[in-house]
Amino acid sequence: MEWQWPDGGWNCDRREEAHHSSFNESLSTLWGLSEYYRATNDELVEGPVEKAAEFFLRHRLFRSCRTDEQRPPQTFHGKVRRSIHSVTELHYPLYWHYDILQALTILHRASKLGDQRTEEAINLVESKRGEDGRWRPEGYYWSLRRKTWPKLAVSNVEIVDWGRNEPNEFITLNTLRVLKAAGRFGAN
Repeated sequence: MEWQWPDGGWNCDRREEAHHSSFNESLSTLWGLSEYYRATNDELVEGPVEKAAEFFLRHRLFRSCRTDEQRPPQTFHGKVRRSIHSVTELHYPLYWHYDILQALTILHRASKLGDQRTEEAINLVESKRGEDGRWRPEGYYWSLRRKTWPKLAVSNVEIVDWGRNEPNEFITLNTLRVLKAAGRFGAN
């Protein structure tokens, strides 16, 4: 908690010119702290959870707080990483990267899903529902290689095909949980 930045999030960037928290580093930290707070009611954690949630709410989960434009694809030291897509794409598995559905899920766990600033993100995720009523992954963090494990000698390679371009049970489950918590999906 002592490493929380003034804007409410976290960032591992140690460059002096860095002054804004990272969506990537802040989301998993908010998740851990909010789960810890739910389990312990430790009052020392309540403030940092509130500040971190406000960091994402101020961005409406996927917009620049300065320009209000949608956040561009994630970058690493100013360069767009070719394997990383827009923060508004749905992913599975999640790894440590930012994902709009994961952000909604974590804000729900932090009791912030009712905030008006989540509305646009909820609408966006809801609009991605396929004709079959399910949601599909739209972006992938790693390249899929059909080699056997001993032959893998490169990083950023996914060794499991999680069902690319197919309806994803985990994305669908998390989306339905978020929609239900937002009052958009009945208990039936």
